[in-house]
This record gives sequence, C-alpha cells and structure tokens, in this order.
Amino acid sequence: MKTRVLLADDHGVVAQGLRALINSQSDMEVVGIATTGREAVRLFQETSPDVAVMDNAMPVMNGTEAAQAIRERYPQARIVMLSMHSNAVHVRRALQAGATGYVRKESVGNDLLDAIRWARAGRRYLSAPLADQLLDRMTLDTLEDPLSRLSSRERQALKMIAEGHSVVEIATTLCLSRKTVETYRARMMEKLGVDNVAGLVKFAIQQGVVSLE
Repeated sequence: MKTRVLLADDHGVVAQGLRALINSQSDMEVVGIATTGREAVRLFQETSPDVAVMDNAMPVMNGTEAAQAIRERYPQARIVMLSMHSNAVHVRRALQAGATGYVRKESVGNDLLDAIRWARAGRRYLSAPLADQLLDRMTLDTLEDPLSRLSSRERQALKMIAEGHSVVEIATTLCLSRKTVETYRARMMEKLGVDNVAGLVKFAIQQGVVSLE
C-alpha cells in the first residue's frame, strides 16, 4: 500500500516539484497540496494522509503552527517539516510542535524521501548534521527559543506585521480590535527589546517566522 502524502508549500513551483519527486516513488503518492497552514489543517482532516510534508514559512499560519494544530486534533499524525533554517532552535521548535522529521530545503531529494518513509514507520528523522547540532546544543543546555517570550496570539500578529499587513488587516484576520493589535505590538517590542516595527520585522526574519523568499 502506498504512503499517502499531503504537501503544504506556498510556492507553486516548489510544490509541483515535490509532488513530481514523491509521485515518482513506487511506494508514495501525493493526495493533496495546501498553500497555507490553515489549508493544510483542513486538508489533513479531509484526506487523512499517512504523512504531511510542511514548509515552515507559509502565510498567516506557518508550518510549525499548523503542525501543532494538527497534532492537537490528531495526536498520531506524522509530519515532516521543510525549512531553510538549520540551527538547533528551529529544529527543536518544530519537534516540540509535533513534527516527526526535519529536512532542510536545500537537502530535498533522498533526504526528504527517507524522512517520509521513517515517519510512516513511526520513527523520527533528522539529517545527520542537524541531529549533531541539536545534541550539541542540548548537551550544553544553552538552547533558548526567543519566540517563547511571545504568546501564541503575539506570534501570529508578529508574522503578519513582518509580512507587511496593516493594523486593520491584522485585526480583521485575527478577529481582534485595532486597539488589541496595537497593544500586542507594543508588548512585543518591550519583550524583545526593540524600539520600532523595523526591529520586529528583523527579529521575525532572524527567527524564521517569515522568509525573504
């Protein structure tokens, strides 16, 4: 029986390339493609895939947030995270959200196919360099996640700020008042030690909340 795979990536060319790669395998097939984290959560429910492959940098709800939402509803879900980032903080953040595997985008190929097969078998997968980095940082006990200073709502607002959305747009999307969004913005600046929106955007890029793609 083939492994049924759900893809989530907001870049159409990348998604089509991943679909071709996966469908070229005799033991795998793509059963759906999502372009946002929210759509990934919905399609997971509709298609019941064996494994979901998530790009971490997606609009509004990123891959980590989508993974967490899926695992809350389906604790046995198996999710492989795709990311441009390879530092230990990003890897641990994905694993804590419920990801079964973590693969760098530049390593997509056999690395991703192996991760899907391992996930289907109920095993965690990290490429060797990532595993070594994570173990080294955990051994030194210096692995602090700066995003942990922010609440879930603040992280959502941060992502939309970094994507260039206005206060009104953020308020509408997140079903909040304009005043609440402004309060979140001020509170984030205080927590992160930055003085302006540009500082928030820089932090969001550094932490992989949004990408420069």
